[in-house]
Amino acid sequence: RRYGLWFRLRKLILWLLGVYIAIPFLVKLCPAIQAKLVFLNFVRVPYFIDLKRPQDQGLNHTCNYYLQPEEDVTIGVWHTVPAALWKNARGKDQLWFEEALGSSHPVILYLHGNAGTRGGDHRVELYKVLSSLGYHVVTFDYRGWGDSIGSPSERGMTYDALHVFDWIKARSGDNPVYIWGHSLGTGVATNLVRRLCERETPPDALILESPFTNIREEARSHPFSIYRYFPGFDWFFLDPITTSGIKFANDENVKYISCSLLILHAEDDPVVPFHLGKKLYNIAATSRSFRDYKVQFVPFHTDLGYRHKYIYRSPELPRILR
Repeated sequence: RRYGLWFRLRKLILWLLGVYIAIPFLVKLCPAIQAKLVFLNFVRVPYFIDLKRPQDQGLNHTCNYYLQPEEDVTIGVWHTVPAALWKNARGKDQLWFEEALGSSHPVILYLHGNAGTRGGDHRVELYKVLSSLGYHVVTFDYRGWGDSIGSPSERGMTYDALHVFDWIKARSGDNPVYIWGHSLGTGVATNLVRRLCERETPPDALILESPFTNIREEARSHPFSIYRYFPGFDWFFLDPITTSGIKFANDENVKYISCSLLILHAEDDPVVPFHLGKKLYNIAATSRSFRDYKVQFVPFHTDLGYRHKYIYRSPELPRILR
């Protein structure tokens, strides 16, 4: 009986070892797998919510739109108005919400990270906080996320963000427009703002929450990576990301950005290590493109427990944003 148990245990160990060794070769042969793991757009949480009904998430002052950045691409958009407009917003149609962007309130374009949708719990809580501080909040799901139609790619995500930014500017008049990116969304944000600065239409400020330097360093530093010490890790896992056209080079983009920059990062972030956000700040702070603009890094101590996605809970956030 002991021999039979040992035999089965050894068989299981050999099987797990075989799978562990086979996965790097599978990823190398199929780079699309690694791209899926970067985007995680197939992970839709929370489940069973109707993105057409933001009011189900407590956003009674929010309107759901659909925009078309390109042919065969449709993206779902939420527009939350400032708290001062909440009562007037109830029961209003899309035209009223679009015209409201021209009211005397600043606008934040929020670019979310991988996995989930624009209806994610921590994202909804941030919209509420920003709305209470007097901001319009416009957010959307990139192509391939949520109920948006299309295939995900870095180029496509950036183009979707550009389309929504231009849509906002066409309606917001002279009101300030800020861009806020979180996690993977910081890569989209710096791609977007670099492009806006190159065409001489920069936003009024860029806010990066839990940013990394570039996707290769983030993947190499990710605490959940069980293969980081695997021989040939870069060749097996990082090169396929590059082969898929995924760079999200925040460290390179900030050298071409000319607007105020605010970086927020929690020291206990388990997804994007704190040292990557600090490294990105050091690159930006010494960049010639920022010499006429304010660059600020705000850390949040481990004891606060904000981790990767709860900085919105900080009572200091209103002061920091002001």
